[in-house]
Amino acid sequence: MQLCSGKIPGYALASTFVALGGILNGFDTGSVGAVTEMPSYIETFGHLSSTMRGFTVSLIMLCGAIPATVAGHLADRFGRLRIMIAGAILCTIGCVLECAAFHLWLFLIGRALMGIGQGFALTNVGVYICEIAPSRSRGKFVSLPQFGAAIGVCIGYFSCYGSIHIDGDMSWRLPYILQAALSTFWAAGSFFLPESPRWLILHGRRRQAMEELENLNFEKAEAEKDVLRPIENPAPEVGVLEGLYLIFTRQYRLQTCLAVFILSFVQLSGIDGVLYYAPTIFAQAGIPSQTASFLASGISAILMLVFSIPATLFADKWGRRTSAVCGGIILSGSMLLIGSLYAASAVHSHGAARWVVIVSVFVFALGYVSTWAVFGKIYASEIQPTKTRATTNSMATGGSFIANWLVAFATPIFLARSAYGAYFLFGAIALFTLVVLATCMRETRGQSLEDIQVSFAQPSARPSIRE
Repeated sequence: MQLCSGKIPGYALASTFVALGGILNGFDTGSVGAVTEMPSYIETFGHLSSTMRGFTVSLIMLCGAIPATVAGHLADRFGRLRIMIAGAILCTIGCVLECAAFHLWLFLIGRALMGIGQGFALTNVGVYICEIAPSRSRGKFVSLPQFGAAIGVCIGYFSCYGSIHIDGDMSWRLPYILQAALSTFWAAGSFFLPESPRWLILHGRRRQAMEELENLNFEKAEAEKDVLRPIENPAPEVGVLEGLYLIFTRQYRLQTCLAVFILSFVQLSGIDGVLYYAPTIFAQAGIPSQTASFLASGISAILMLVFSIPATLFADKWGRRTSAVCGGIILSGSMLLIGSLYAASAVHSHGAARWVVIVSVFVFALGYVSTWAVFGKIYASEIQPTKTRATTNSMATGGSFIANWLVAFATPIFLARSAYGAYFLFGAIALFTLVVLATCMRETRGQSLEDIQVSFAQPSARPSIRE
């Protein structure tokens, strides 16, 4: 199917459309924490303890972890698009169950199905975009799902801020009705997208790959440079265990470990704790009413969206390692500062310290969307060769889901028992991540995927701190 619309190339349209998965993911992230605090939700399902609330919020990540680890193998065998579409359909079913639930167990089943769907779909979104975008603009397009997530968080916060004023249980159901509509559109539209040309070439289907390159509006020079210069032979089908063994062989071990570490530890810095429980965090810092804390959460979401725009547009101008180092400094500094203020009992309902905490939360969130949110998924995908990209990205995304679950589950328990413990923990993890990334990452900006593989195959694959 020819995707070109005027001056917009097909690969740009396809990348933008699959990034709707990021909007859906962000929508849930921005709404579920606020929804579980709404009086109408509590009237429907009863009051949730901090442990049960953490379980309800985080279930989507827990259930997404296992499918995420096998989605890459399935995508290698059946194609990137087919697995994405299957995941999008499961997300739609999950959203419908959530918005229709009258018992907590049915709401939890809906969240579980949505998690499974996201595990299959989101794992392959970055891989798909990475494989259809030209090297000169790959970073910009691979960062689109993260930009979409920022849009989704913003929509989620403000849908809750608006719906809380609706009488009855429609106040908490409305965000899930909107999510179901978005998920349906995403699933239906994905049927009309072209398959990844690199996946087709890897499976010896060069003629079809040429057709898809034409549909994606690749220029001949771009196609020869970025796609049709194979350094690998067509891949035989392998089982799950063989695929896992392959990604940890000496040839691919460094890329695999870097991808898993980055996607897992970037999440362990605590960003989902801030996003899911922003109303609680702002209330703890001294913003009194529920409406005011929801509004503060919405304002933070707008700022995150604004900061995501230049981060996305200039993803191919800033170095990956520069983003990693700058982000680590901002994130660890913000968290450790907040923890220190709470540990010193300096935060009260009045006074300057509470505003330092609130501003630091904003700085943390804005620093994350400007740096780590952008470089992580780009780097984890682009450093992998085609034959292992989906499997490695799958394992790394599975690690990300588990890390997200740990943060989302533990944060309300931490906040209920200690005002500062969570911040010190997240700050220490961010600092550790900074040290590892500054030591082990090498720059990949502007290189073709094939050139990146050549560079990792060289003995000097380990970078210097000044690279």
